[in-house]
Amino acid sequence: MVDWTDAERSAIVSLWGKINVDEIGPQALARLLIVYPWTQRHFALFGNLSSPSAIMGNAKVSTHGKTVMGGLDRAVKNLDDIKNAYKALSVMHSEKLHVDPDNFRLLGDVATVCVAAKFGPSVFTPDVQEAWQKFLSVVVSALGRQYH
Repeated sequence: MVDWTDAERSAIVSLWGKINVDEIGPQALARLLIVYPWTQRHFALFGNLSSPSAIMGNAKVSTHGKTVMGGLDRAVKNLDDIKNAYKALSVMHSEKLHVDPDNFRLLGDVATVCVAAKFGPSVFTPDVQEAWQKFLSVVVSALGRQYH
């Protein structure tokens, strides 16, 4: 279990309320696939991923990015029990999809870049970033739990 301060809870919930998953999700997944091209192996059925422009214009990447980023809503709503909230996802990614658990961290990193670029320093302050990074670390740990 993670101990959240009131300030961390507030920062996470407030920032999450500002995030448009339909915008940030596709950006984050596309950035992941471009910056870390070895992650593309999990998306072979998505069609053309041969270039950054192909990835950015790929409807399946966009749709899945929305799904992935939208999945963070479950964690925000279950801050006190993220591990159990993500149990089935951890099993699926480990046993069925065989996703390298480090990819979760990489996606969290690129999502952070996208959020920071969207909101800038007036919203994404160092204190907000600290809470967000802690939140994503807990999510990554929960997703990787089945691997341990």
